[in-house]
Amino acid sequence: MIFLMTAMKNKVNNSNNAIEANGISKKYRIYYERNQTIKEIFLRRKKARFEEMWALKDVSFTVSKGSTIGIIGENGSGKSTLLKILARILRPDEGFFVVNGKISALLELGAGFHPELTGRENVYLNGSILGLTQKEVDARFDDIVSFSELDKFIDTPVKNYSSGMYLRLGFAVAINVNPDVLLIDEVLAVGDELFQRKCSDKIFEFKAQGKTIVLVSHSLEAVRNICDIAIWLDEGCIQSHGEARQVVDLYLNKVNEEERRKAGHKVEQEVGSRAGSQEVEITDVGFLNNKGEKTDSFLTNEEFIVRIDYDAHKTITNPVFGIAVYRNDGIHITGPNTKISNYKIDSINGKGYIEYKVKELPLLAGTYLFTAAIFDQSCLHPYDVHDRMYSFKVLPGGTTESNGFVSIMAKWKHKVNVRREM
Repeated sequence: MIFLMTAMKNKVNNSNNAIEANGISKKYRIYYERNQTIKEIFLRRKKARFEEMWALKDVSFTVSKGSTIGIIGENGSGKSTLLKILARILRPDEGFFVVNGKISALLELGAGFHPELTGRENVYLNGSILGLTQKEVDARFDDIVSFSELDKFIDTPVKNYSSGMYLRLGFAVAINVNPDVLLIDEVLAVGDELFQRKCSDKIFEFKAQGKTIVLVSHSLEAVRNICDIAIWLDEGCIQSHGEARQVVDLYLNKVNEEERRKAGHKVEQEVGSRAGSQEVEITDVGFLNNKGEKTDSFLTNEEFIVRIDYDAHKTITNPVFGIAVYRNDGIHITGPNTKISNYKIDSINGKGYIEYKVKELPLLAGTYLFTAAIFDQSCLHPYDVHDRMYSFKVLPGGTTESNGFVSIMAKWKHKVNVRREM
């Protein structure tokens, strides 16, 4: 069996791929009743009761070198199990995989740390676990401490560290291994705002260097903006695999459908919410017609302008302005931003505004919810997000169409008396 597996690996291994997975499956036992003592096992002959659950079922994919892949899905869908298999922490029950190059993994908070040891001692311990020699850790030690910003606490036992300090040190060690393949599980969702930005900057730096990154995250916006491709796992199976934005949209559609099903198809008006660090604030959002007049009612195919006023309390370089439009039952219709449109804004400071103009509004009659947002260049740090805080109406009359929610500009063409050659 070992020889067969090795032969199969050699047969499928492609040097242009960083990761190749073929039919990976992993099962766990869920115990309903365990034997607690040896006496129960031998004297009472009591059998443990359990059920087998497949965390992964026949998962196959390839990742080319230099790609960034996101793995998304609900809790319990098998994301972390897959990452642990790629990191060789777990062994698959079926299938095999190949990883070309040095791996570094940040899977769990402080994984590999000993609580009684100091930060300095844990750097050397964790470094050795990740394959570094003592000389290599010596050479990189200052960079590790500098990135973690734990100079004052490096000789303190890590049992006294906060969760954020654990994360800083673990991430600093993982990235300084200089891996070919970096595995990350939910790091971007943990820690303070500054450290999250620092992590995202480092990931973009790794991308520029041609490293391969596998990111497990519940932050769909992070997957959209960081990843080239994505895998959607559902109950251990791949539901979708392809371009990151498309996979995220498919996943969101499924989540929206599930929410509507649970709500019995009842439509609930969203009141909206606000988030962001507010170094720059959105001060007003207005909808304008072709005369420049404020209104919240439009006709299909009529000119539609939205004006977003802002006030930047300091100089913000390369800001990204974005909008999103939702139907009032939660369906996400569109979500453009200046980065996607290659409309670059070098910097902003003080008050200003930006306009988004649609020459012919394609939406059909209905009520729509509107989001306005300002992000940093990576689109991971929100300065100000007004999520579904505004609404506008499209009135009947702009078109004879009524089915669906968009009107596509097109023409019919018909020919008569066309002879067919026999």
